[in-house]
Amino acid sequence: MRKLKSFLSGLGLFLVILASVALWVMLPGVVLLGLAVLLAAWMAFTRIGRQAASVTWVGVSTIRQRLGASSVIIVGIAGVVGVLVALLAMGDGLQKTLRSTGDSETAIVLRGGATAELSSGVSRDHATLIAQSPGILRDAEGKPITSAELVVVANLPKKSTGTDANVEVRGVGPQVWALRPNIRIVEGRKFTPGLREMIVGKGARQQFAGLDPGSTINLNNQQWTIVGVFESGDAHESELEGDVDTISAAYRRQGFQSITVRLTSPEALDAFKASLASDPRLKVEAKTTLDYYTAQSEGLSKVIRVVGITIAVIMAIGAIFGALNSMYAAVATRAREIATLRAIGFRSPPVIVSVMLETMLLALIGGLLGAFIAWLLFNNYTVSTLGSNFSQVVFQFSVSPALLWTGVKWALAIGFVGGLLPAVRAARLPVTTALRES
Repeated sequence: MRKLKSFLSGLGLFLVILASVALWVMLPGVVLLGLAVLLAAWMAFTRIGRQAASVTWVGVSTIRQRLGASSVIIVGIAGVVGVLVALLAMGDGLQKTLRSTGDSETAIVLRGGATAELSSGVSRDHATLIAQSPGILRDAEGKPITSAELVVVANLPKKSTGTDANVEVRGVGPQVWALRPNIRIVEGRKFTPGLREMIVGKGARQQFAGLDPGSTINLNNQQWTIVGVFESGDAHESELEGDVDTISAAYRRQGFQSITVRLTSPEALDAFKASLASDPRLKVEAKTTLDYYTAQSEGLSKVIRVVGITIAVIMAIGAIFGALNSMYAAVATRAREIATLRAIGFRSPPVIVSVMLETMLLALIGGLLGAFIAWLLFNNYTVSTLGSNFSQVVFQFSVSPALLWTGVKWALAIGFVGGLLPAVRAARLPVTTALRES
């Protein structure tokens, strides 16, 4: 029976910790600011509040004498915040890169039911029919701005490890420069249609060896020359691009995997989709590239976010118990001091508030330290991960102000929970008992 009660007590404490952390993290910044203003007003304009301010000042002034125990709280919370912000920045960076790849003025056409380009297939005859659909923007010569594209996955050695990893090779049509005006050659030149030439994205060049202009690579037992490097500011920077007909011949592919078109306007999407649906020869689906790449980013970003929060919760529980131990020790050290204050007229609320504020001050310092370290080490840090097409997607961590604020809220939540029980103990400790403690 005792073991059951002990287990239930521990489980209850664990649930209280999780609920408290969740409550703090979900509170909007405006609410937290309002609570801080109310607390400051209470401490400035009420007698009990001024007592709380006095006791808090005494406690804070003795932190230097308890520097070792205080450092445990600061370092523990800094670690939690640093890891949390870094992992969330990874997910946000990947999502930002993929979402920036698409827009509402271009649409991608895939085989019906396909969720990614590698699982799609569009025949050459169907590609011709799609290009004649209404709603597609035309160039000065009256040609529809479309790009029938083929995606294959090749192996190239990574610079960091020397081992082979997947890289995406995209065959594009001659209208790709009008379709994606954000692609800009920064070194070398464009590839020549009909030749085994490729341009490489800046991100892919950073991650893979042998992709400098003038070098040759082996793809499907054929030699291809790298003639240029491009920037696009999106996921296409992780790719190698070349002429779609040349790549199709090299890999013995008869059709394409997707058709990307530039619409006359975002409103033209409905007419474009209706035209495709009305043709019984076509079994395809169209969506804006913004919707397509947003959907591609959601799954992996969600996994990264769940993993990050899970790891942070586990570390947060450890940091909370570290804060509990440190603050219990601080309360025991100041037992006589607290008892003396209560004996001369200070009530319990000022004592509780002082211990809570002291713990949350240390937590705030730890949170700011962890957030700063995460920003310093990981903001714009370039990595790659396996994308939806089973190839490496190069992206940068994005440590935004919103993520930093999330980390600080986690720190304050840990400080709140870690200081609550010691504060209650300090307030409930009998005065006569506390005066006898050393």
